[in-house]
Amino acid sequence: MSILALNVRKTSVPFLPFINWQLTFQRGKKMASSKLTDEERTTFLNPLHDAGWTLVSNRDAIYKEFVCQDFNQAWGFMSKVALQAEKMDHHPEWFNVYNKVQITLSTHDVNGLSQRDVKLANFIEKVKST
Repeated sequence: MSILALNVRKTSVPFLPFINWQLTFQRGKKMASSKLTDEERTTFLNPLHDAGWTLVSNRDAIYKEFVCQDFNQAWGFMSKVALQAEKMDHHPEWFNVYNKVQITLSTHDVNGLSQRDVKLANFIEKVKST
């Protein structure tokens, strides 16, 4: 009899560590990233600039401050962004005080902006407009 079968019988529940391992393994996979080309920067960053995102000086990153009605709305907004960021395995740098949320996006793996930043910024814009 295998150890796996013993564990299942002893706990009399489905073998959850295996499921957790699968989820961790899948979540641990990183999307391939590369730094935005000049053409991609023009194509993808201009619409974000029009939406209020700015380039961070002395760093290849984008930044925007969002103002919500109150802390609860700011927290809800951050929670939605956090869930998507976790799915993407791409996490923003952010700062929150009461109803304000400041977000900076950059891809550390490429030391600058990538498609992942653009995708997350577009998701953030969609969440904020709802």
